[in-house]
Amino acid sequence: MSKFKSILLILFLVAAPAALPGFGSVQAQSDEVAMVPANFSQLAEIARPGVVNIRTERTMKGGGRVYRHFFGDPFGGQRNPFEDFFGPFGEQPQREQKQQSLGSGFIIDKEGFIVTNNHVIDDADEIKVRLADEKEYDAKVIGRDPKTDLALIKIEGVKELQPLPLGDSDKLKVGTWVVAIGSPFGLEQTVTAGIVSAKKRVIGAGPYDDFIQTDASINPGNSGGPLLDLQGRVVGINTAIVASGQGIGFAIPIDMAKTIVAQLKDKGEVTRGWLGVGIQDLTPELAEYYGLEARKGVVVTQVFEGDPAAKAGVQKNDVIIALDGQPVSTGRELSAIVANRAVGDKTKITLLRGGKEMTVTATVAKREDEKLSAGAEQKESDALGLQVAELSAERAQQFGLDKDEKGVLVVDVGNGSRADKAGIRVGDLIKGINRKKVENFKDYEGLMDKADKKEPLHMLIMRRNEGLKAVKIQP
Repeated sequence: MSKFKSILLILFLVAAPAALPGFGSVQAQSDEVAMVPANFSQLAEIARPGVVNIRTERTMKGGGRVYRHFFGDPFGGQRNPFEDFFGPFGEQPQREQKQQSLGSGFIIDKEGFIVTNNHVIDDADEIKVRLADEKEYDAKVIGRDPKTDLALIKIEGVKELQPLPLGDSDKLKVGTWVVAIGSPFGLEQTVTAGIVSAKKRVIGAGPYDDFIQTDASINPGNSGGPLLDLQGRVVGINTAIVASGQGIGFAIPIDMAKTIVAQLKDKGEVTRGWLGVGIQDLTPELAEYYGLEARKGVVVTQVFEGDPAAKAGVQKNDVIIALDGQPVSTGRELSAIVANRAVGDKTKITLLRGGKEMTVTATVAKREDEKLSAGAEQKESDALGLQVAELSAERAQQFGLDKDEKGVLVVDVGNGSRADKAGIRVGDLIKGINRKKVENFKDYEGLMDKADKKEPLHMLIMRRNEGLKAVKIQP
């Protein structure tokens, strides 16, 4: 997870899509705005009719207190504080309870489609939408995408709706003024303002984290409400806060939401592209190991047999640097690009193999989430302080490795040894030495014998739950 791992996150705000076919628009103000706006009155007056309050009711069976203890009540509902501390008195059977909650959303077209957060309407038995004119309507769920916490709902029979125009979050700059509108703690049509504090934040909320960070005040109940630029265009969907973070909030970029909402509107579900590779970021150490000057790209750690990448000829340890000419710097970028590709699309993968650049073409498939020996030789190296062994099926199981993996296993590291100082651990799988592959014990011995004892020894290792790492053992 990211550096936010130790910080409790409360999910609760996300906004809408962008220039999707049929989406309405409001007359935008001039792009020329003051460094410090005199006020936000005109913007609030224009945007408020496009923002809605969402009230849901769901049936809960026991376990509710656990959720509240860790995540609070993100919708501002009332509860008994004594029950939170002491629980119900006596042993009582679990019983169904009706839980009401509040969130926000915004209108994207005159047909009555509304964007909100998935967690606002998830498992709801009843969804009510209140407009700015205080009229209330029943809403039905059109589609949900839990991975990005987005949902599309719809109300019927409403005339003269005022949808919000959608902006361009890619062009949004850090330091730009933004405005959030929603229903924090049930206080409908609340307007707050701040600036974009950062972009591309990864907070551990899901596989496609790419949040806009803002200091515009957002609180429980703002979930699903819009984050607007000063021209009244939706640039983000308010989604999360840092508990006790004092002004740190996160919004889903509208450019990410556009494609997702379009699919929800058209098919009721989201289909994502799939290449069939395991990947990790190219660290400076790995770049040095592979002898790369440009230290940006994604290392292929696994290629799934029969999937698009394998059919195209992608191999383990290839470094992907671009997709269809678009540079790729991180695994998250690559995953997001591929996810947005349509099934059946041809995509050109530019990669480095053995220091040479090459391009292969893969046909994007549909992502299926479910895809996602004793007596073996071993040897101790007094010089490094390492004890290594052939990777038997038993050892692979013991250390949580794939039985088909290639390499030699580190079974012991001497305290204070050269290997210990370099950061090698028991359970590491040695995959390469001085940029040469190590698939078995014989490879390891041969490369160790050839290594210059007066020069640093470069090793490529695979570590469980951390992927590939390059280490340098000093002479």
